[in-house]
Amino acid sequence: MQRVCFLLKVREDRKDEYRERHAAVWPEMLAALSEAGWHNYSLFLREDGLLVGYLETEDFDAAREAMARTEVNARWQSEMAGFFEQEEAADEAMVPLTEVFHLA
Repeated sequence: MQRVCFLLKVREDRKDEYRERHAAVWPEMLAALSEAGWHNYSLFLREDGLLVGYLETEDFDAAREAMARTEVNARWQSEMAGFFEQEEAADEAMVPLTEVFHLA
């Protein structure tokens, strides 16, 4: 199982709305993530907008590609695009960090 951690930057003026959106993620989006192999998925948001994502999956590239093929992900990404400082879509900006230590 791969453990994947990534960083994104939420615009400071949109943090509250970002939190609200994630308090009510669409059921079909949750189902698509699970079906695509995203497990134990968490997002952590720091007050300055730094977003830390963590998930576990058998194959991150395959899981990301599976989501890219879903209609619900296209709708979600379109609605969420304005929340981020980076220009590329959040899915494309998810560059995994290198794990340097793990205590099981």
